[in-house]
Amino acid sequence: MAGAGTAGAPGRATAGVAGAGTAGAPGRATAGVAGAGTAGAPGCETAGVARAGAARGTVGYTRLWRDDPHPLRRARWLAGAYADAPLATRVRDGELITSSSQPSLMARMLQALQVRDGDRVLEIGAGTGYNAALLAHRLGDTHVTTLDLDPEITEAARNHLAAAGFRPAVVTGDGARGCPLHAPYDRIIATCAVASIPPAWLGQCRPGALILTPLATGLIALTVADARHAEGHFLAMPAYFVPLRGSGPPPQVPTHGLPSRPLLDDSFRFLLNVAAGHMEPVEALALWEHEGRPGRERYGVTVRGERQWAWLDDPEGAYAWPLGPPGGLQPRPLSPSGGLQPRPEPF
Repeated sequence: MAGAGTAGAPGRATAGVAGAGTAGAPGRATAGVAGAGTAGAPGCETAGVARAGAARGTVGYTRLWRDDPHPLRRARWLAGAYADAPLATRVRDGELITSSSQPSLMARMLQALQVRDGDRVLEIGAGTGYNAALLAHRLGDTHVTTLDLDPEITEAARNHLAAAGFRPAVVTGDGARGCPLHAPYDRIIATCAVASIPPAWLGQCRPGALILTPLATGLIALTVADARHAEGHFLAMPAYFVPLRGSGPPPQVPTHGLPSRPLLDDSFRFLLNVAAGHMEPVEALALWEHEGRPGRERYGVTVRGERQWAWLDDPEGAYAWPLGPPGGLQPRPLSPSGGLQPRPEPF
């Protein structure tokens, strides 16, 4: 599972997560940065990879690490470690595997998680271990579990955490399956994007628990009713994360037939992403303009048993799209007069 995110431009998490190390708070350089490594080598920790530049959708990386004997490179590492930017920390065969999210985004996500004394938290995507360190500092080691698919990532995170004086549970496993060993949880936070909500997460939560996860290009905060039901709204801020590893690539977002100006608007791009595969681009544009160019906070997600859907304004309202592959419920279209057509049967 890769765990990098940014509140910046689209695609940044996949093509522009750059740098490495940690930033923003005392102890981050200890908890979040590993030793020296070689970018691009199989299984190798890149402890300070910095973006060299991006052109035509490609990204170059420069290897930096804290123990570099050259003072200028060491200074660049330090500047990157304390920058408010997402930081690549592991590259394998040229592919970004894991990273440390933009510190300001991490802080806003933790604030939105609303942890309370005594809460048990599961983090999906261990990354460097820095996020788990913050949670363990707040709640105590025994209340925090961090999970990742890659044993090299979990081993590195465990070492970073121990070096900083924290010992939460660090587990190697499939993030989509959660971690039943330490359930039930009061909070689940993911640092990788999902196309739909893994059912195992709900089953491992207490009633009233909160799940915060990237979905499309936003962050959905779901309140769990029980093991089969949850609902919530997207946060207003944008967030771009790499997908949950093993979940497959995100759906293609078509833009054919669209003028260029709406594509420059972040709120319209979000609609294209959240309804990808379930609405024609020109229909999405008509909806977006008819509804007053809604922001992320007007959208939400509902889980009811086997059904999951995203919606605008109301779970039972005019516009809804199933999560996952194309097919199922379609939004209620606009009539030629601008009114709403009858809603189709539920999927």
